Amino acid sequence: MRAFNLRRPAIGRRVDLRRAVTNDFPLKATAVVVALLFWVVAGQNVEPREVTSPFAGRVPVERPEVPPGYVLRGSLGDVGVTLRGLEGAVARVALTDLRAMLDISGADLRRGDPQELPVRVTIAPGLSDQVKVVDVSPATIAARIEPITARAVAVQARFASDPPAGTQAGDPAIEPAEVRVSGPDSVVAQVAAVYATVRFGDAGLDLVQNSQPVPVDAAGNPLDGLSVDPVAVKVSVPVLPIATTRTVPILWSIRGAVATGFWLSRVAVDPPAVTVRGATSALGALDHLETAPIDVTGLNANRTTRVGILLPDGITFLRPVDATVTLTVVPLSGTRPFPSVAIVVANLGQGLAADVDQQTATVLLAGPLPVLAATDQISAVVDAAGKGPGNYPADVVVRAPAGTTVQSVQPTRVTLTIRLRQP
Repeated sequence: MRAFNLRRPAIGRRVDLRRAVTNDFPLKATAVVVALLFWVVAGQNVEPREVTSPFAGRVPVERPEVPPGYVLRGSLGDVGVTLRGLEGAVARVALTDLRAMLDISGADLRRGDPQELPVRVTIAPGLSDQVKVVDVSPATIAARIEPITARAVAVQARFASDPPAGTQAGDPAIEPAEVRVSGPDSVVAQVAAVYATVRFGDAGLDLVQNSQPVPVDAAGNPLDGLSVDPVAVKVSVPVLPIATTRTVPILWSIRGAVATGFWLSRVAVDPPAVTVRGATSALGALDHLETAPIDVTGLNANRTTRVGILLPDGITFLRPVDATVTLTVVPLSGTRPFPSVAIVVANLGQGLAADVDQQTATVLLAGPLPVLAATDQISAVVDAAGKGPGNYPADVVVRAPAGTTVQSVQPTRVTLTIRLRQP
């Protein structure tokens, strides 16, 4: 019988990993390097992708510089922007890289109404060669460009509180009395008043405060966008016991007579009344004040003059004041007869002679007495223009001084006889 040599198979044979890595190492390293090079070259050959995308935020519109003497009115708000460029560059655009500006280069400065003006959006220099703005929404904004004007307005005191009990406010004094208000023409035109607001304290002391003058419209609402010079005024208000003050009218006092032929038609006093103070007994007997006498002797024209106001003993003004008196003088009207006015022939042709059947006319003129008194003579004329020899009825025309009217003329018509002049 044949014998067999049986061997036990190897179980769990050990693998040498180090030898597996280092075996043929140069060849393996070269393969890895070649693969990397292929990957880099393939990545560089892929063209960058261009995209069009709206910017995620809103870009505030900046106010541009306007020409001197003008102002830009209206809220500009913000705009949306659509960008186009390389995908990576578009993604890197931040709000600080965008700048929106209202373009007023084409604005008409002569217009006072709102104009639709374009909005220009620019990109920061570092990105402008890679990213472009392809759309702006809204593309235009309504704005108003107005000239700046100014005018002087009187300041009025406005009390934010009442004076303490038992007292009253005297007439306020404001320094300066006027301020200069400037700004857009349409807003300056709305200024109805300028108020300086002050508040009384709890003690009965005279009020002296600095206050900011505020322009308001006809409804009393403050107006924005205006400058006021000066920015503060000084308001002084006397605080007076109620029992020692009284407001009385001012009466004018006239002496003399106006010029002959004139009359004094109206006298106006400003202020018409004043507030005075004094002892209760003195105020109780006071019902009016008079101005110093105004001499109108020979006056033949209007006159405005300042005069003092006469005060009884024990009476004083709350603040110094004079009266402005305006005198209105007008001429008297009347009539003046001219009983014998020679009738003359005018525009008689060459070589002709003429007569009228009545040599004189009676004329009555009306008008201001000074003009009538200064009139030396008037003329009555018959017009012979274009007439030849013969008899003609002709109207009598009276030539009177300016400012007068002819009330009547007798006769109104005469017979004009024209004949050839004897050689």
